[in-house]
This record gives sequence, C-alpha cells and structure tokens, in this order.
Amino acid sequence: MMDVRSAVPALLLAILLAWAVATDVRSRRIPNQLVLAGLLAGLALQATVTPGAGLFSEPFGALGFLKGLAGMALGLLLLLPMYALGAMGAGDVKLMAAIGAFLGPLDTLGAGLSSVLAGGVLALLVALFQGSLRKVAGNVKLMVLGSVLRGLAGGSARVDAPVTATGQLPYAVAIATGTVAYLLSTRYFGWSML
Repeated sequence: MMDVRSAVPALLLAILLAWAVATDVRSRRIPNQLVLAGLLAGLALQATVTPGAGLFSEPFGALGFLKGLAGMALGLLLLLPMYALGAMGAGDVKLMAAIGAFLGPLDTLGAGLSSVLAGGVLALLVALFQGSLRKVAGNVKLMVLGSVLRGLAGGSARVDAPVTATGQLPYAVAIATGTVAYLLSTRYFGWSML
C-alpha cells in the first residue's frame, strides 16, 4: 500500500513532467525556470522529508540531500553524451537531472535507461507515422559508418548530424514516459529493472 505522504512528491514530479512535455511539444524547448524549480523541489524534499527508502519507495522517506545531488549528477551525465552528439537539446539533459534530484542515483539510472528506450520507440513510431522510416535508417547507417571509419583512420569517432535531417522529437515525451513507466513497473507491479 502506498504511503499517503508520497502524494506530494508524486504530484510535484507529475507537474514537472507534464509542464516539460507541454512546453517541449509546443516550442521544442524546456524552460530553465522549470528545470530549476524541479531541481529545487527534488533536493528540498530529499533534505527535509523523514529518511526512508525513497520518495517513491516503501518505506516512504527521503534518501537525503547528498543522494539527491548524486541522482541529479547522474541524470545529467546519463544524457550528456546524447546532447554532445546533437541527438537532444540541453533542456532534455537538465530535465533528467531534475528528475534525478527526486529519485536518487539508483532509480535515476533505471528511469534514464527507460527514457532512452522510450525515445527509441518514439522515434520509430514517429518515423513510421511520417513515412520516413527508410530515411531514418539510412541516416543512422551513414552516421555510424562515418564514425567508425573516422575512428579506424585514427581520427575523431564523433557522430556527425545527418545531411538530410528527419526532424526533431520532443524528447520530454520520452523522458516522462520512461520515468513514469519505470516507477510504475518497479513500485506497483514489482518488476526489477536493475
């Protein structure tokens, strides 16, 4: 049975995710003020709520300020490579850091991996719906092949953006979906992802 006190963190995280999705879908941006508010809320909860197994775990309670910071740092580090490759925006990376402040390091890893998986599924569904799946597959092939060949030749193995882009995804949708799916599957259905 879920502790009633956990409704506050769940509500705050739900508002953060819903607002991020709405702004990302509308403008392809996630406002820094939203991310900052999420970071502060997550860290404040971790610092002030009675200690326990986590804000979304049984027994309900905070992991502590330092574990909130560790979750924030891990959330940032998980998606930073995708930002460096140009696969997502800085707002997406910062959103995952804010989620990390709520979840702590272990659950941030699970939510981050679930978000990347959800992003792949979202990208495939959008490409299929738009009729650009072949173009997406061709872009991926050229990007990976170019990176591998440059690396083998002793150059930088960076992944270049495709010449013909297939569009931008509102990645906050994938982050929200992955995070919620992870929390629901591990907390309410008892699945272990890590």
